[in-house]
Amino acid sequence: MVHRPTPRSAHPARLTAPQLAVLRVLWERSEATVTDVQQALHAGRPLAATTIATLLSRLERRGIVAYRTEGRQYVYRAVLTEREARQHALVEVTKGLFEGDIATLVSQLLSSHELRSGDLAKVKALIEAKEQEARKRRRL
Repeated sequence: MVHRPTPRSAHPARLTAPQLAVLRVLWERSEATVTDVQQALHAGRPLAATTIATLLSRLERRGIVAYRTEGRQYVYRAVLTEREARQHALVEVTKGLFEGDIATLVSQLLSSHELRSGDLAKVKALIEAKEQEARKRRRL
């Protein structure tokens, strides 16, 4: 039996660190039971099965995960993709903390993080692609 998730809002509320940890397991595995999630998290973030079940239940009520029953167990899957979660979190930070100022956000990222080899080249390529996209739109 498959349970249809509650429709999720266009902007899901902020996700906590434990919720994100559970979602990461679901994103990696596609589907998981409470026990699967508990075992996956055991080394880095040991949580009781009841805590994981509560987290999954709350995420399901918000439409972020769905479940199907397999015997007497719920098998969960993420409805919200990792990309959607990242995008929402970034929009929240950009609008809230940086008041929509993308240049300040990027400046803060570049000045407060150690850059890995190739990071600046990737950022430059992304900026160039965005500039080309903007030029094409202006021509239309």
